[in-house]
Amino acid sequence: MGTDNQNSQENATQEPRTFTQEEVNSFLAKDRKQMEEKYSDYAELKEKAARLDQIEEDAKSELQKAKEKAEKLQAEISAYKRDAEIRTIRDRVAQTTGVPAGLLSGETEEACTEQANAILTFKADVPYPTIKDGGEAQVSTKMDARAAFKEWASKTID
Repeated sequence: MGTDNQNSQENATQEPRTFTQEEVNSFLAKDRKQMEEKYSDYAELKEKAARLDQIEEDAKSELQKAKEKAEKLQAEISAYKRDAEIRTIRDRVAQTTGVPAGLLSGETEEACTEQANAILTFKADVPYPTIKDGGEAQVSTKMDARAAFKEWASKTID
């Protein structure tokens, strides 16, 4: 401990060294030269990094474009498949019930069958009048038109 105390007293008594401007400039030039050597290829590396970033961005953009195109095509395929399924359902119900497929708007077999049955019920309940040359309407069933309409309305409204 005595030596530590003695060294600190000696350091305290020593005067600080002063440097000339030439020495300071020399130190700074030496330090600057070391830094320039250390980072001499910085501009080149920076340029390479920028080119690599651009290449990655271009590749990403191409990949993103391809992905979006694939998603769009997949959506179109799904829509075509769904349309074909609906057409098949409507055609099957049309063959079964005898109602034209163009009159059916449902997207499931149950909905189309329900529509077809409603159309058939409506068709059976309302007879079409026959018109003679004189313009007089004649109902072709045993019921008169008023009774047929009343019966149809009561079934439809209930």
